[in-house]
Amino acid sequence: MNIVITGSVAYDYLMSFPGYFKDHILPEHIERISLSFLVDAMEKRRGGIAPNIAYTLALFGERPRLLAAVGEDFEEYRAWLEKNGVDTRGVRVIPGVLTASFFANTDRSNAQIATFYTGAMAYAAQLHLHEMLDERPDLVVISPNDPQAMKQYVQECRELEVPYLYDPSQQIVRLTAEELKEGINHAHALFVNDYEFALIQNMTGYSPQEILRYVSFMVVTRGEQGADLYTDYQQVHIPAVPPEQIADPTGVGDAFRGGFLAAYARGLDWETCARVGALAATYCLEQYGPQAHHYTPAEFTRRFRRYFDDHGNLEIFMTEM
Repeated sequence: MNIVITGSVAYDYLMSFPGYFKDHILPEHIERISLSFLVDAMEKRRGGIAPNIAYTLALFGERPRLLAAVGEDFEEYRAWLEKNGVDTRGVRVIPGVLTASFFANTDRSNAQIATFYTGAMAYAAQLHLHEMLDERPDLVVISPNDPQAMKQYVQECRELEVPYLYDPSQQIVRLTAEELKEGINHAHALFVNDYEFALIQNMTGYSPQEILRYVSFMVVTRGEQGADLYTDYQQVHIPAVPPEQIADPTGVGDAFRGGFLAAYARGLDWETCARVGALAATYCLEQYGPQAHHYTPAEFTRRFRRYFDDHGNLEIFMTEM
């Protein structure tokens, strides 16, 4: 399947705080909060939602295409992505600008405090889906990006009659209620976490049933509680796959989306797709950084079958490699 993924490309600066943020937040002084956390470790990792999703997709033998704006410091990252099966021809370098950066501090409970520097991502609206029509996309992923670019890609997907998966997540707070409605009303699917799902309902006034009037299906991830798959005829709970260790939660939701899309690209049913996403998310959780996990389709399938019955359907990952 020809999947185009739009969204942020960033370098992640991941830090570990040996305590709990909650112990240092005083509710009675929240209006003048001033905190500094001394961390034990910091690592620079390749990140950004679009390449995180694409990386997991590529582990299954897909070759997803990125449409994103990056800075002059991207070339080493480009080589890494190409080596790992991601098509970066749609990535544009913006002269004189750095690639976006994500600064995340994680405490002992896996709570995170993060800051995002937009960098080259602010120029994403200069890129257009029309530029990708040398190979017409079968599906576009609209993930967090420059807000103007996200609105633009919704409109371009409509004009081109290309289905899109809508994943507004971190940018929900930068979109208006009408802009969110526009993105949902014409989407093929909606992907959010449980907090974002509540935000969307509060901002738009849409109930889950009303959202399903517009999308074919939606997935709400719930961290260690798994995920819920909603269709117009049922709601299915997908349990999380127990991790062998917990290293870092950064990018876990992106890995879920990549795994889901890998199964979706092979024509598997939505419930199986969500289960594949759940295991892909666990693989990511077990490693430090959003693109550190790795497995062959055969390894993935063996582990999947320890928790789920795929009725032999995951053999398609091996036969089409």
